[in-house]
Amino acid sequence: MLNPPRSPKAGKPLAWSSIEWVLLDMDGTVLDLSYDNWFWRTLVPARYAAARRLSVSEAEAALSTRFAEVAHTLPWYCTDYWSGITGLDIAALKRESRERIGVLEGAEDFLSAVRDSGRKLWLATNAHRDSWQVKLEQTGLAHYFGEIISSHDFGAPKESQDFWNGFQTRHPFVKERAFFADDSLPVLRGAQGFGIGQIRAIAMPEKGLPRREISEFVAVDRLADLLPIH
Repeated sequence: MLNPPRSPKAGKPLAWSSIEWVLLDMDGTVLDLSYDNWFWRTLVPARYAAARRLSVSEAEAALSTRFAEVAHTLPWYCTDYWSGITGLDIAALKRESRERIGVLEGAEDFLSAVRDSGRKLWLATNAHRDSWQVKLEQTGLAHYFGEIISSHDFGAPKESQDFWNGFQTRHPFVKERAFFADDSLPVLRGAQGFGIGQIRAIAMPEKGLPRREISEFVAVDRLADLLPIH
């Protein structure tokens, strides 16, 4: 069967012969970002409002200011930090709402194909352990990954070169022979600055939303668009 025509925005196919390590983001790359957006924009403000006897709009305004203060820094991704700020048990809320966690279309097909190809498949996430553990348990995807690397292990987010340097020191890999996919442009800039050999942006990290227009990096709608693997 002939391969389906490639999107004109997908750029050149990956040079799979040059790839030994496949490094993947979790939220918005493998998992549907709609869960996280609902969690932080709807559930947390509602619970915060109830706990503080605020209106939901007051809670949303207060939390938005807090979010902006630490955007793209390690606290932004830390359940312990947000438990302290809100007085809520964020890890418990993750467990309570776990049934909403979903996998993006075609992501598991891609994971399976990478594993079957014999390449090293590692998860590289900014998520705190309290978050990535419940998500991988709920989706059953943990067995695909040889390593699960969290930015909290290095005290720096993936946006920072400190993360990438710490990551490579603890889990040695040849960056020129690595592929990395993520939906976050600041994170992709960090990977590019570190010298990751091949990079793709995910243009459709959330089900039900239109494709994002991305010009800074070669983009694909979803991981499945990178199949077949040679």
